[in-house]
Amino acid sequence: MFLSVFDMFKVGIGPSSSHTMGPMVAAARFLDKMRAAPFHYGGLRGSLHGSLAFTGVGHATDRATILGLAGFLPDTYDNEKAEAVLAQIRETETVTPPGLPELKFHPKDDLIFDFGPNLPGHANGMILMATDLQGDVILQDTYYSIGGGFVMTEAELAAGKNTDEGDPVPYPFKSAAEMLEMAETSGKTIAQMKKANEIARGGPENLRSGVARIWQVMDDCIERGLSTDGILPGGLNVKRRAKGIRDALIDERGTNLNAPHKINDWMSAYAMAVNEENAAGGQVVTAPTNGAAGVVPSVIKYWLEHVPGASEDRIEDFLLTAAAIGGLVKFNASISGAEAGCQAEVGSAAAMGAAGLCAVLGGTPAQIENAAEIALEHHLGMTCDPVKGLVQVPCIERNGLGAIKAVSAASLALRGDGTHLVPLDACIETMRQTGADMSEKYKETSLGGLAVNVPNC
Repeated sequence: MFLSVFDMFKVGIGPSSSHTMGPMVAAARFLDKMRAAPFHYGGLRGSLHGSLAFTGVGHATDRATILGLAGFLPDTYDNEKAEAVLAQIRETETVTPPGLPELKFHPKDDLIFDFGPNLPGHANGMILMATDLQGDVILQDTYYSIGGGFVMTEAELAAGKNTDEGDPVPYPFKSAAEMLEMAETSGKTIAQMKKANEIARGGPENLRSGVARIWQVMDDCIERGLSTDGILPGGLNVKRRAKGIRDALIDERGTNLNAPHKINDWMSAYAMAVNEENAAGGQVVTAPTNGAAGVVPSVIKYWLEHVPGASEDRIEDFLLTAAAIGGLVKFNASISGAEAGCQAEVGSAAAMGAAGLCAVLGGTPAQIENAAEIALEHHLGMTCDPVKGLVQVPCIERNGLGAIKAVSAASLALRGDGTHLVPLDACIETMRQTGADMSEKYKETSLGGLAVNVPNC
């Protein structure tokens, strides 16, 4: 099993990897399918199902789908250009994707929110259709946005998770137990094994430059969030808080008011800065999702800014270790809030952050596995119940608490020798089972929990 560090950490846009980035990617894939087929097209249609329908407006799913059908992609997204294209589509009721003719598309009529039963493959389903000049459907495919910006067609999903058609990698672990066994046999760290796998697929320069870009985008996102105040869009009138927290912490430096627990406020400020940017539709990195995008960057920033001896030279080890853990969670359970609740998003992110921090603080593979397990275990059962379908409440603060848990988990693991009762594999399987048992109203539909007990205005 191989999932690249660049699968787990993808540059994209807010507010949601599964509800914004995924539909945009799905639309781009459908355009590719259209270009490859020998048809004469006249128009486009689509329908959103399950969680994509119930919380799609709050997550800008309709906007993302329309832009995807116009040729936009998350990693090269230009907001100013996007606004101009959207205005043109509304005015002309047509869309002109690159390499295709002008196509009829009326956003209000041709993109339907279907609030009926979920499509069979996943809670985040969408159907895209191309029509001929008479309006009859001549090409159609079903896509599932399975979390973290990953998209699969109906056929790909039916083929199963254990599908990897790339070149063999030297350390193809599918479980934490296999990972630890390979580490012991090889004498390598988790980061070293993951690095060898990445180089086998993409080469050393691709890894070096790609990791540098990932951290740069993460850090830029933190800094933008720490420098921006105001009200977040969407109608809840949620005030940005990261800048105010950071400014207050700076003002209190050099006084006798600095209680040790204030380090938690720094971690929360870093994480909230990212998720406030995400909620505003800014550029973020999936880590492993947009809804949990603040945890890993916050832990890295905490380590660099507050831990003696930290160095940016080790960020690669941090991200490689985190990606190894995230890959195990995704392969054996889920990173999708719509599939397994927020335990799959912030819980996974906390496990990744804990593992990465433990690694750069000198933890052994066994201690790293322990750190990830502690962090994930104490998110088990966490629901995904965003108020008004927006990635704001409780999501923004939840990332701050996820970062704090990640650091605490790494610290606890480093106090031991890696021996512990609950294996990470058992914890991941428990998360999968808990997600399967969880009521649908607590899985990113905004039909239960805080979403129905907090006024939406």
